[in-house]
Amino acid sequence: MTLKNIFILLLTSFCFLPCVVKSETYRFELENGDSAFMTALSLDLEGIDYVQDGQEIVLYRLDGDKKISLPCQLDNGHTAKLWFIPDRIIQPNEKLILEVSTKKEVVSQNQAIALTDKTTITLKHNDKNILSYYYGLHDVPKGINPLYKKSGFVHPLWSPGGKVLTRIQPTDHYHHYGIWGPWTKTIIDGRHVDFWNLAEGQGTVSFAGILSTVSGPVYCGLKVKQDHIDFKYPGESKKTVMTEVLDIRASACQIEDKTVWIIDYTSTLHNNLASPIELENYRYGGGIGFRATEQWKKDNCTVLTSEGKNREQADGTSARWCDVNGQTGKDEYSGILFLSHTANRQHPEPMRVWPLNSAGGGEMFFEFCPIRHKSWIIEPQKEYVLRYRMIVYDGKIKTENAEALWGAFTRPPTITKINNVEDK
Repeated sequence: MTLKNIFILLLTSFCFLPCVVKSETYRFELENGDSAFMTALSLDLEGIDYVQDGQEIVLYRLDGDKKISLPCQLDNGHTAKLWFIPDRIIQPNEKLILEVSTKKEVVSQNQAIALTDKTTITLKHNDKNILSYYYGLHDVPKGINPLYKKSGFVHPLWSPGGKVLTRIQPTDHYHHYGIWGPWTKTIIDGRHVDFWNLAEGQGTVSFAGILSTVSGPVYCGLKVKQDHIDFKYPGESKKTVMTEVLDIRASACQIEDKTVWIIDYTSTLHNNLASPIELENYRYGGGIGFRATEQWKKDNCTVLTSEGKNREQADGTSARWCDVNGQTGKDEYSGILFLSHTANRQHPEPMRVWPLNSAGGGEMFFEFCPIRHKSWIIEPQKEYVLRYRMIVYDGKIKTENAEALWGAFTRPPTITKINNVEDK
């Protein structure tokens, strides 16, 4: 694989938290695997004493006697992690030394920003939109069944060049909402409940609360709660049978001198009932679904999977990644590279890919569908996680780059604390 002309530099943001490592400097060794593509990386700060006292934590890559400053951002979640942006491509099997310390200086400017208005949370990189998450209840056109009203979906998704790649409420499928993932054939206590086909009036997936948003120098993001609501639960007018935490983080990088968006999309499901819920095997449901712009038809929209399948061959097959690309103007193309994590159920993951004779002259629908061939039992009071990454780009993406980006998603480098360095 030749990667000499590929340079990845993440330019993302998050709400930066200034902090300090008390009177010590810490060094870490980064040992890369077999992928030369680097997205945002993190190192573990557990066991390191840091406090918020007006100083900013800083990170350097050591190059001989030189210290090269790297943009970084603290994530104080279940564990303390420091996310950072590599200053150059890290070659396969390469080792680097990183140094963490503190410095009294102006906090890094946010480049990636999460903005909330009355109906949406929009993730941006500088002045460019990445995506909007719609948490308001989106109405339907006059004369359309009001059961199609919905909240809790991604639309628009923009390419780095500003092209809108998603579509909602198409006339052939009013229940299609940009990027979303309801379950279709669900069995609850022996009853069938459909959260996907909204006109059936059996169920829906709705926004239930903003858990957090974040902006900063490395990435931006949002975390929301979504309820899977059963409209006909026995003895109740409606009941939330499953809750979902949807975590979306976005950043930017350069591939062959072109900006791309890197979007991590993580769904965590929780069964609220005392009995199991069965997600019955079906060609639609769950995972991550994508209804493409109406511009993409059979003559100008292509598919390529990690297993070499094209649009005519891909439906029902499984893949590690799938590239969906379409025309957005005269001699202009954009695409989304969908990556499935190795920890996902049924990975390599089954897909639903609309064939060339689909609605509207061959329009595009894509989905990673973990229940395509085998039902899934969601046990009570347990959590189930699905992890995806989308690489959103303009133009075309090379197969070797798609493969390397999947490797960077699933096989990040190992970063180990090696020693403390006394401040002088």
